[in-house]
Amino acid sequence: MPSGPPTAADSAESRPGPRGPGGSGNGGAGRTGPRKLLIVLLAVVLAGALGTGGWLLWGRDGGASDTPGKSRDPIAQGPLDVRETVEKPPASTNGQMAFRFSVDDMKTGEHVEMPGMWATDRILAKGINKTLVGLAIGTDAAPGDEKWRLELDGPICGYTRHVTGDHRTAVLFRANDWAEEALCNQVALVDLDDGRLVWEAKFPVSAAGRESGDVAGTDKDRPGVALAHGTVAVTWGGGTVGYDMKKGATRWTTTTTAPCQDMGVAGGRGLIVREECWSGDESLPAGSPQNGTYKLRKLDPATGEARWTYSAAKGVRTLDVPSVDPAVIAVSAGDTVVTDLISLDDRGRNRATISLRNGAYAAECSLTDYLLIDDCPTIAVGKDEVFIRSKDQLEKQTSNWIIGFDLATGNTTKKFDSGPGALLHPVRMSGDQLLALRLSNDDIAPNALVAVDPATDEEVPYLYFGLPSEAQMMTGTNENDIVVQNGRLFFGVKAANGPAEPKTKQWSYLVLGIGGSASKKP
Repeated sequence: MPSGPPTAADSAESRPGPRGPGGSGNGGAGRTGPRKLLIVLLAVVLAGALGTGGWLLWGRDGGASDTPGKSRDPIAQGPLDVRETVEKPPASTNGQMAFRFSVDDMKTGEHVEMPGMWATDRILAKGINKTLVGLAIGTDAAPGDEKWRLELDGPICGYTRHVTGDHRTAVLFRANDWAEEALCNQVALVDLDDGRLVWEAKFPVSAAGRESGDVAGTDKDRPGVALAHGTVAVTWGGGTVGYDMKKGATRWTTTTTAPCQDMGVAGGRGLIVREECWSGDESLPAGSPQNGTYKLRKLDPATGEARWTYSAAKGVRTLDVPSVDPAVIAVSAGDTVVTDLISLDDRGRNRATISLRNGAYAAECSLTDYLLIDDCPTIAVGKDEVFIRSKDQLEKQTSNWIIGFDLATGNTTKKFDSGPGALLHPVRMSGDQLLALRLSNDDIAPNALVAVDPATDEEVPYLYFGLPSEAQMMTGTNENDIVVQNGRLFFGVKAANGPAEPKTKQWSYLVLGIGGSASKKP
């Protein structure tokens, strides 16, 4: 399997042209221009990066050392656990673009949903409408170049970012293909290495029918799915179903009754179900914060039994769960943006409240048509701290910082500055280290992926990289999927759009991966 970018021999003339995300082919036309453009762009980017120290990338097989940035596995993990990868420090400062997935033949006004992106050591998997595709890392790919392709009965309508220890994940999909009345009532567990459908099952739909996502009738049905040890959990409005991760048999079910519905589930080291209840007060406008309340139930993944219940204060507009263990919730009180973070103890009681101080700090959770209540891309939760970023400072020179808060007290702990001309964004925890993106704003210094150690305040650069201009927008944390896995960094779009003007050819990245080979042995 290739481990680097396309070689000169892999030219436009020797490969078929890219196809639209839906999989239609267009023969050999259209590839040459983008290919040559990519080579030119990469040459420019690489030259600039080398001038500032080169692309510092990770070797896949590089051994760990006692250098700063090394961290330990947080827990022992098996195939039925949710994966928690600890990245190794860089093995080499020599790097290259490791993967590209792109198209150049989307039709005018075409819109393609691309829900979910997952990576293993060999495969980058992406959802495209009703299809999951697996692409070999180390390739320059277009639709049609898949290592595997799994077509579902209908469009993907729910997914989880989590992956098991043996590289499996779960998605929800609609039955009856694109039929208007098709409900989101199917769940599948998929092996990301070979695209095998491990099992699929049908779950109930709310009595409220297609508008079951919101009693006020403003949302379509939106079930949620999550993974925890040995269990795939699905919320469907009227309750939650737990499926055996191995074979798909129903392990347990819970039910809710009007005016309450189960609306979303967070997974990982455990399960937390979000329950929404409506007052039924017709004098209040539909969907107003005063018309509804939230509860959280932490469930035993094996039995579905509630270990504790947490009731949010009235007036909370929405509530997300960036971490199950330790339990941290993101609250939007009176606004659609996160206003507070709340840590809970092992009985679901409030430990500490962290105010974002009227926008002085930013903690985002994704707002999409898919019900992911644990998709908070710039909130990183460690064992004892939660890390978020400050508001961007743009008045004199672009900068910001990442701030740590103690989960027991809510007090600030650490501060990591972006430096001038850059913005720093948390990505995820890697054992006891925090991985963060430093995005350059001056078009001179390269972007960087760094690991910071909350215990020592030490920062270790893991990767320096540049991006072609067409891919600059892919670094937006809310609009894209950003995945660090097995020594590689991937940026993937959540949806692709064709050109706005007729007869306009548009070349679009769908996924861009950055990685490198291990250092050469003497």
